[in-house]
Amino acid sequence: MSPDELRDWLHLLSCVSRGVARRLLARHGAPGAVLRAGRAGWGNALSPEEATLLAKGPDQLDRLVRRTEDWLASGERRSILLLDAPDYPLPLLHTADPPLMLYLDGRRELLAERCVAVVGSRHPSPQGDENARYFAAGLGEAGFCVVSGLAQGIDGAAHEAALNTRGSTIAVLGTGPDKVFPLDHADLSRHVARRGLLVSEYFVGTPPMAPNFPQRNRIIAGLSEGCLVVEAAMKSGSLITARQASEAGREVFAVPGPIHAPQSKGCHHLLKQGACLVQALEDLLDELPAGGLPRTATLDLESDPDAEPAPASKPVETDDDHPLLRAIGRDTVSLEQLSQRSGWAQDELNATLLDLELEGRVARLPGALFQRRGAA
Repeated sequence: MSPDELRDWLHLLSCVSRGVARRLLARHGAPGAVLRAGRAGWGNALSPEEATLLAKGPDQLDRLVRRTEDWLASGERRSILLLDAPDYPLPLLHTADPPLMLYLDGRRELLAERCVAVVGSRHPSPQGDENARYFAAGLGEAGFCVVSGLAQGIDGAAHEAALNTRGSTIAVLGTGPDKVFPLDHADLSRHVARRGLLVSEYFVGTPPMAPNFPQRNRIIAGLSEGCLVVEAAMKSGSLITARQASEAGREVFAVPGPIHAPQSKGCHHLLKQGACLVQALEDLLDELPAGGLPRTATLDLESDPDAEPAPASKPVETDDDHPLLRAIGRDTVSLEQLSQRSGWAQDELNATLLDLELEGRVARLPGALFQRRGAA
């Protein structure tokens, strides 16, 4: 990425929400093209306030660019992953809200490995801590990369146990890539950067802020083929991660515990909702997808949905004759419903839906639902 491209990305993402940025990129291509399009090109995609901010740029843009360049230059394995990168993880790409830009510190190649999330209470019981280490180490030795959020308790135990296994670990941060939270995980963060991978979607310099942690949980869920909840209270970020994993079509696992323990109530709730009960490592390994999920794909953000279609080896389909648009009809449908209607395999379905979304013919809605654009 050139300095100008980095500046354009930071300009765009610091002015508008992810959803608005995604729509603008689908319409215009790269961030530079979005900025050059101006108010006339943005149309009604932005509110008046957003349009004013995007037109003039954020006040601290120069500082943010310098800070980001300094962060990138201060570590040999620091990089930025964009949504259109060839190694963008396909499981994350095909979630309802994939990050447009991720900051990476460590072994970027781990994004191509099979991943399983291990999450749970920040205040686990001794048995919960032991269970987290047992399952994380077992998954790591089986070749899975363990994904968690670097939080106190179960997250930290999972990272520590998986760090030296052949699968290693990915920590998804709720802060900027240069910040550590909690502070007593500073050493663990350095170890993960050396032998695993730190991931953040937040700007360099972003401090811990409460709303960011539930948001980062969708990345933990999206990277993973399954989500294991070791211990969790009824109101916890772990249950948010589990819900997001379920909405993304991933298997949810839960470890049972004592019926009166607060840390067990969230897991028992998940089990009542249909999560897989886990008592041994084999319970996990037997239920994970055979062969795993596809990991990477190439996405072209430079495409212009209003441009003439390029010559193709098969006829270009219109809105009326594209089979997936016919299958969606005028309904709001889930991926599973659309697979049943069309008879398409989910891998092929995901790739085609993404093309239709970038062409502006399909809208991706919250909850991993899809709708034809212009549907009543």
